[in-house]
Amino acid sequence: MRRLAIAALAVAAVGLSGCISLFPKAEPAQLYRLQAKTTAEAAPAGPPFGVLRLTTAFPRASAGDRILTIGDGGQAAYIAGARWVSPAAVMFDEQTSLAFQGAGRARLISRGDVVRADYMLKLDVHAFEAVYDRGPKAAPEVVVTVRGVITRAKDRALVGDQVFTARIRAGDNRVSAIVPAYDQALSQVLGELVGWVNGVDTK
Repeated sequence: MRRLAIAALAVAAVGLSGCISLFPKAEPAQLYRLQAKTTAEAAPAGPPFGVLRLTTAFPRASAGDRILTIGDGGQAAYIAGARWVSPAAVMFDEQTSLAFQGAGRARLISRGDVVRADYMLKLDVHAFEAVYDRGPKAAPEVVVTVRGVITRAKDRALVGDQVFTARIRAGDNRVSAIVPAYDQALSQVLGELVGWVNGVDTK
């Protein structure tokens, strides 16, 4: 039964977007949480406005609870023995909500909230990965890229379209150093995103 279970895990790993899964062989996986600390620029003076956040698009390979890495030749793999405490896509949405709390005029709202939306925000995560651009033994560079699109709620007119990218080099080729690089990259991207949304011209 144990051999069958291991075989089933291997088959499931191969089926996910062609990625290679490096499962821990003995010890249980260590769990890690994203913790962004954002500092957005001061928003222009003016009344608050509601922003409806639409469903975030996230790359399938990095949306789950495994930490995605990209090798020199573009080969994708997951870090063995380490997982996010929740799916990365879920934590990203949670950190985005926290970044907007008390950070300016924009009030981020979700579908079902009894609040009028003046604008709609669509986030498309293009990259959320650790890139081994200097070889498999060197510290990787964590890359987080998010495209934000703002439209006016009443007529769907395009208000803004911008891409935010952060590249943070990990301090070492260890998970305990790679995860903080994710935190820093996400903090930078969300800080720029919040500042951009708060700067929407509402006149």
